[in-house]
Amino acid sequence: MRQFLAALGTCAVLATQGATQGVSQEGTQDGALVVVELYTSQGCSSCPPADDILRELAPRDDVIALALHVDYWDYLGWVDLFGKPEHTARQQAYARAAEAKMIYTPQMIVGGTDHIVGSRPMQVMDAVQAHASQPYPFDLRLARAGEMVTLDAGPGVPGIYDVQMIRYMPLQTVAIRNGENAGNTVDYANIVTSWVVLGQWDGATPLALQVQAAGPEAVVAIIQQAGYGPIMGAARLR
Repeated sequence: MRQFLAALGTCAVLATQGATQGVSQEGTQDGALVVVELYTSQGCSSCPPADDILRELAPRDDVIALALHVDYWDYLGWVDLFGKPEHTARQQAYARAAEAKMIYTPQMIVGGTDHIVGSRPMQVMDAVQAHASQPYPFDLRLARAGEMVTLDAGPGVPGIYDVQMIRYMPLQTVAIRNGENAGNTVDYANIVTSWVVLGQWDGATPLALQVQAAGPEAVVAIIQQAGYGPIMGAARLR
């Protein structure tokens, strides 16, 4: 199975493995601010083309591009400098929700629903375009005052939703000395440093949260249907 997926340009592993001064949000009223999650690893030889695609998406105002570095290829000789077990766990949870038997890198998940081999630019761009044409049910807004960020959204479709906050670094260059990518120097964009579920929301009442977000890193907030379902709202402060 791993050989089959590797032939598609992936590295795979079993999914069961383990008074304020405000800054307005980025987003659109007529379309969605499309969330693209790339599951990648510095230890995967198939990943650099997908890393390049994400780097091209990162500056776009209509896309929130997020690189989640996983840790399950660290045994191949190079420990990913940005790898986190939490990222592996999130990818595994997506796989369980989709009843997939494997997880792999590079994988892109667009809008919480479309699972794509991350090194296939046409499929990625088609998915981004499709999601961009569909407005979110919730108009999520962000504002910053000092080290505090306020999230608010009006009521909409009742349900169970996870309200999440993400921080990321915009760009880091890494010279890889060992493993499958030994000798390569790779520019990584929008590297996720933290992904926190702030709580659940019923969608039927107004949402208003204030959370601490110290430091210069970008702030992203998303509303996602519980159980790793579709993303229903997104906003960003760069």
